[in-house]
This record gives sequence, structure tokens and C-alpha cells, in this order.
Amino acid sequence: MSGTYIKLPRTIQLDASDRSVFDHAAEPGEWAVTGSFTFLAMAPEAIAGKQRTAFQHGFLGTASFGWSTLVIVADAPDAVVQATTDALAWHFLDRHGAPSFTVAREVAVREVAFTAGLCDHPVGTLLTIFRQHGPDGVVEQFATVTRDPAPLDVGGGPDFGQPFDLLALAASRDGK
Repeated sequence: MSGTYIKLPRTIQLDASDRSVFDHAAEPGEWAVTGSFTFLAMAPEAIAGKQRTAFQHGFLGTASFGWSTLVIVADAPDAVVQATTDALAWHFLDRHGAPSFTVAREVAVREVAFTAGLCDHPVGTLLTIFRQHGPDGVVEQFATVTRDPAPLDVGGGPDFGQPFDLLALAASRDGK
């Protein structure tokens, strides 16, 4: 590849479930950020239903500003990074009350850089997120999704500090 690239996540849908679990699902292939900022001003008890699912398990696509359960690490050329940052800045201005485009873009640059930092994995790696409220605010945990055939203890859910096997999780819930 020529030019400057960084790794960023893109939304991916392995099935149609995102369209059922989120009020607004991202389209496959959108560049994404964590989107946690969406929930920072909300009281935990005010987050319910499909919005709660987005809070707990969603990455935010930066084209439709819909949610995706999974993202895939991809190479993003500099022009895409700049366009993604600008789209996010306009979103901050239009939807989150940023005082100016300049301020919104500064925050967008930090959000894109943070999300790029999550992509220190080979291109094609799937990532998932789990958010919860902690004593100091929103806590995020991230995991890579593997096809590792090793057994998975799903009693307490996956350890989000370690990779987990999405296919084994689905099979164990289906009784296979």
C-alpha cells in the first residue's frame, strides 16, 4: 500500500441481529468509533431497552451514526481518517451541542485517535465492546473475537480482557 494508513474499525454484520437489537443499526462497512460519548450525560437509570443494548454493546458508525455489535480492524488511508474525523465533528456540533466546529473537531480527533489505539491487532480482527456504569462513570472493556476452538466458560460471560470465541459462545447458548 502506498500513502499513509492507520488502523481503524469498520462496522460488520455477521447476521441481521443488529437491525433487531438497536433502534438504529449502522450499515456494514462504516468507519466506527466507540461512541461512548453518546451516553456520558445520561443517568444510568434513563438508559433502557434498545438504547441500553447500544450502551452495553455498540460501536458507533460514523456515516449513519447507527450502532454495530462488531467491528473489524481495517487499514484507513489518511483521507478516510480526515473524513471520519470531520463527520464526527459535525455530529458533535449538530447532536451534542459542541460550541463550535473547531472545538468539535478537536474532540473528534481525540475520539478517532482513541479508537485507532484499540486497533493494535492484525487487519481483519473482530472487536467487541462491553460498557457499564462504574463509580467514576462509564467503563469500557474491549475484546477480540476469535475462532479458537478452545472451550469457553460462559457462566459469567466472556472475560473482556482476553479474546473469546464467538462461535463457541453461540453454540453453548444453543445447547450444542
